[in-house]
Amino acid sequence: MNSPIGPSTADLPEVQGDGSSRLSRMAMAVVWPSFLMAGVMEALVFAVVDPSDLTWFGGAPMDLPRQAIYTLSFLLFWLVIGLSSSLTLLLAQLPDQPENTHPRAWPR
Repeated sequence: MNSPIGPSTADLPEVQGDGSSRLSRMAMAVVWPSFLMAGVMEALVFAVVDPSDLTWFGGAPMDLPRQAIYTLSFLLFWLVIGLSSSLTLLLAQLPDQPENTHPRAWPR
């Protein structure tokens, strides 16, 4: 039965314990914070740098409109921060080694 505010919890589908819901939660744990931080980086960088003053590596000026430079830099920031967050999540998910085993070449 629906209340005036919205559906009750009995009307909501149950979340299955399969890997897809876990994968989507992990993806959102990476994508959403990296999106927000890319916006912060964009604001910080372009508060100091004028897009019309940017040049390529050889010194030739960029012949792109300001909007394109803002968009490309935001996507680049998002990609780099997302990769960093993904690596952090991967390292946090690694299984612990038992205390009585030693990695190869470590003293016992």
